[in-house]
Order: sequence, then C-alpha cells, then structure tokens
Amino acid sequence: MEHMHPPHPTAPPPDSYVVALARQCLEDVDSLVGEWAGYVEPVRAPYSDLVSEQDFRDSARQAFELLLRTVARLPVPDHLAGVSERVGEERARQGVPLDALLAAARVDFRVVWGALVRRAGDEGRAELVTSAYHVWEAVEGHVTGIMTAYQRTILEMGRRTEDERRLWFTRLLDSGGRHPTLVRDAALALGFQAAGRFLCAVAPGGGEAPLRRAAHTLRTLGVPLQQQAVASDLVLVVQLGPRVTAEAVLARLDGTPCGVSPVVTGLTEVPHAVSLATATARVLPDHAAGPRRLADSWLDVLVHRAGDLGGDLAADVLGGLRNGVPPAEAERLLETVRVHLSGGGSVADTAAALYCHRNTVQQRLTRFAELTGRDPRRPEDAALVILALSAGRLGRL
Repeated sequence: MEHMHPPHPTAPPPDSYVVALARQCLEDVDSLVGEWAGYVEPVRAPYSDLVSEQDFRDSARQAFELLLRTVARLPVPDHLAGVSERVGEERARQGVPLDALLAAARVDFRVVWGALVRRAGDEGRAELVTSAYHVWEAVEGHVTGIMTAYQRTILEMGRRTEDERRLWFTRLLDSGGRHPTLVRDAALALGFQAAGRFLCAVAPGGGEAPLRRAAHTLRTLGVPLQQQAVASDLVLVVQLGPRVTAEAVLARLDGTPCGVSPVVTGLTEVPHAVSLATATARVLPDHAAGPRRLADSWLDVLVHRAGDLGGDLAADVLGGLRNGVPPAEAERLLETVRVHLSGGGSVADTAAALYCHRNTVQQRLTRFAELTGRDPRRPEDAALVILALSAGRLGRL
C-alpha cells in the first residue's frame, strides 16, 4: 500500500473555499499541463532537444498534482513527494540551464491561480484573493526544491568530473605516454588536443600555493590546463596556443618558485616533460623567487641525479682546498673560479668583475690548480670544476 505524506502545514491554513477549488482542479490536471506547456514553450526552446516531450509533460503533471494537493490539504503520495528534487537532479544531468528551468517552474503559479480564478467566478474572486499566499507558497516550495537539488547535483557532477580528470592524468603519467588509445582517451577527458604543444611546471611540496594561484588565473582566461598533486609536488600542465605562448605562461608564473620543462609537442610527451620539470624543481635554489627552466638548470639536475657520485666528484675535485688552506683563502679562490667560469673565460673580464688586477686573478687560478690538480683555464678541467661547484651548491661538499 502506497504511503501517503500529509500536506506540509501552513499557518494559517487556506480556507475551505480554496481547498474545494483546488480539489476541482485536480480532476483536470491535463488541461493545466497543456496550458503551462504553451506558456513555457519560448523558455523551453533552447533546451527542447535535451528533454523529451513525454518527460517534459510527465514531470509537469506530477508537479501540478503536488501543488494542487498541497493547496487542497490532501495527502501527497510517495511518487509525488520528491518530484521537485527529482526534476532538479534530472534537469541538471540533462544540461538544462538553471535560469530557464526556474522560469518555467514559476509559471506554475500563473496557471494554478488562473484555474482557481476561473472556477471561482465573479462572485468568489474576492474571497479567493485572501488565499493567494498559499498558492504562491506551494509554488515557491516546489521551486526551492528544484533549485536545491539542481545545485547539489551540479556540485556532485563537478566533483566526479574532477575525480575522473585526476584519474586519467594519473593513468597518462603512469603509462609514460606509450599507449596511443590511452593518450587519445586522456586527451578527451582532460580537454586537451592530443597533438597540442604543452608546458609543464612543478612546485615542490610546501610551495604549492603560488602555483595554485597562477593556475587559477590561467583557468579564468580559458586556458586548457590540468593542475594536480603528484606525490608531494603540485604539477601544472598547460596547453599552448596562438594566444597562449610559453612566454605568456611564464609571465603568469612570475613569483612562483617552480621547475619548468621545455615545451613539448604531443600529449605523449607530457609524462616525460613532467619528469623534467620535477627534476628541475628538486634543484631550485634556496628562497627561489620565480620559475626556473630546465635549460638553466642542467648542471644542477645532472649532479642531483648522480646521487652520491656528485658528492664524490666534489670531494675529489675540490677536496684540496680543505687541506691546510685557511677558510678565507679557500673561499676567495672559489669565488674567483666561479666568476671566471660563469663568464666568457677571459682573465680580463674576471678581473673587472672582481675589481682586482688581472695578475691577481692569474695568481689565484694558478693557486687553485696547485691545490686541486684542476686548472679551470683548461676546457677539460673546467667542465669537471663546474660540475663540482654545482655539487657544492647542492650541499654535497
């Protein structure tokens, strides 16, 4: 036996005259649905292909039964009790715009009130006016139920969509981009072009907030992107285009400490680009104030990837500076070598940068060679010294 819900109490209740009229209207619900459909046809036109005519009329009929039973103080059957929420959820899933949906629902008052007025006749209209509030209250309860369910469903769909995006992005990274079918499906799920050009940025754990803000700014500009936590890092992948260049993305990342990959072509290359950006993020200098490209970080990345070998290299190449050399002198020699190697290799340029005589620079470079056995003026020794200095900056000395 179907459970009957008692009508929702209102204060004060409608008078018996309106109750009787509402019960009469219940016997002619189909005509009310036809009248309502005519009124809302212009509102419905933009989404008429989303909701079938049968679904449209069935839900309208149930809504009018609910409204009239509420006004008539009649019990509400189970199949009608949740019609407002059911319509809100279904229309959200069907993609019907909320403003159009609510506009159509509010026409219910016009139709129900018109039906009551016609049945009241000239003699009963004055008595009917005092009960307009009850009809409006019933309609607004229906509209509120629709709106609440619609918004809740949209939120749930958004969360599910984001969960699906995260799942596909994780699958793409795990695959290494080696499976064409997976790459194609991931492109569809992420809103990317499989053959597009991409730039990846990675912020190490603890420094994610600036990257999130940059991603939000890019997203508001309509830039296709995926932002996602991977292990302890935050990864951002941006699809580039004619109006979204790598330089434009880097400008948005200004002030965001992160590692940045080279631009890659094709979604198949994104997993590798993420790996390169992550490697760059691992060697960000202390208190980094902005993005750092892999192109500017290769030495540090190589040393970091070398693991303990980097420390061994630094100890082998620079260890002589710790054998009986005063710390002040060792630091002076290291500074001279750093400046010399970071410039064009000219003694004159090094002297100018250090505000000292070129003979002083020559003496320091000679002293460094005597202590370490590596002369930074020789190309083959210079390469090892540069790597050793990078290892020293990464704390491997």
